[in-house]
Amino acid sequence: MEEGDSRRWEDLDPNILAKIFRGFDIFDLTSGIAHTCSSWRNAACDPLLWKTLDLSMLKSNFIKIPLEPYVYVDGRSDRHLTRVLKLSLNLSRGCITTLLFHYYMYVSDAQLTYTAERTPKLKRLVLPAWNRIKRTGICKAISLWNDLESLTMPSIANPPYLMEAISQHCKNFSELKILGPCDMLFVQTLIRCVPNLKVLSIRCSILNIEALQLILDDLKNLEVLNISHCFIVEVLPPPATRRVIEKLDSTIMEKGKRLREFYTCLDDSCIMCQRSKADEGLMRWYKYDGLWKEDEVKSLAV
Repeated sequence: MEEGDSRRWEDLDPNILAKIFRGFDIFDLTSGIAHTCSSWRNAACDPLLWKTLDLSMLKSNFIKIPLEPYVYVDGRSDRHLTRVLKLSLNLSRGCITTLLFHYYMYVSDAQLTYTAERTPKLKRLVLPAWNRIKRTGICKAISLWNDLESLTMPSIANPPYLMEAISQHCKNFSELKILGPCDMLFVQTLIRCVPNLKVLSIRCSILNIEALQLILDDLKNLEVLNISHCFIVEVLPPPATRRVIEKLDSTIMEKGKRLREFYTCLDDSCIMCQRSKADEGLMRWYKYDGLWKEDEVKSLAV
């Protein structure tokens, strides 16, 4: 190179730039690098950067309140999420196939539908808490995600409308993880709406033994079931209310053998089993930093 010559960053090979950007996290990618010059923007829009939008490290700053939606989200926290979503979804140009939210990210209907409209190829979704998402919001989003195959979700008090929307719009849906109670109503809804479900995880949740039997009997296409660290109960007639199941009987275990993978753990020496028992299957995930992301089923771990 002759004296006085210099190389400019914008002259760097776009493929090299894209490789550099692949080492950046979401905050780096949305920090303004795309506004440096046209070549940097093109590199920042590389589809390989945007197969996954991982927001699982970003949670809301909130306080609990006594009335619906039972949380108040700080305005700055809301605006920060909106900014990150807008920048990410503009740069991704519809390439995102995996979207991961933090369990304690309280997304609004407007934020969710805005995201759904710009992620038409989405295949895997890890949903945040439900508090601010209404029926119309989630059903609108599901109607736009026709390629959705995998969903991780907190439990929901009235599940039929969600599963009905998935049944109607997501023909390739096959994987579900529930972060919360699994009762007879939920299982009956699964059997009716997503009979082709292949993978189901309800780890660290309160699980009705009758619901478990129904899963094993009536989800005919199920291949993988994870009930590790569950707080399993049998509902009893009055005056008793329930009995805690300490060990799965041979009938359940035999049915489980028909599956390709059947994960169980009811062990008093297991830390996660101890935590689930202490919380009676209603896990206070805020006490266990990041453990909501784990799963024995690799395809469902975050």
